[in-house]
Amino acid sequence: MSGLLARITETPIDEAAVRAAVEAADCGAVVVFHGVIRDHDGGSAVRSLDYSSHPLAEEFLGRIVEEEAARTGLRLAAWHRIGPLRIGDAALVGAAAAAHRGEAFAAIEALIERIKHEVPIWKRQHYTSGSSDWVGL
Repeated sequence: MSGLLARITETPIDEAAVRAAVEAADCGAVVVFHGVIRDHDGGSAVRSLDYSSHPLAEEFLGRIVEEEAARTGLRLAAWHRIGPLRIGDAALVGAAAAAHRGEAFAAIEALIERIKHEVPIWKRQHYTSGSSDWVGL
């Protein structure tokens, strides 16, 4: 199946490339998830984040995208950024294309949940107070 994209980079995410990877004439719905860095977490003000990944993280991401595409029969793509990110930067962009919106929404939700739980990427939050901690370890 074409329409599979799975990347992890230290460079900014090309959202247009993620969307283009899934678009097709037979798809009436394209749903794009754009996960950005927010300025707070758990009641604390966040200044920035650093994402680190396992050397095989992109392989994990690729496997998940392929498995979800096979399970749903849809065109899927995902791109995660690592390294230092500021408030407002995109950390994860995913896309799903389907004939109808319900399928696309369900597929992107399942894909993003799997990525968040299964891809070995770790987040260190830096707070405006000067402290920092690792999240999700």
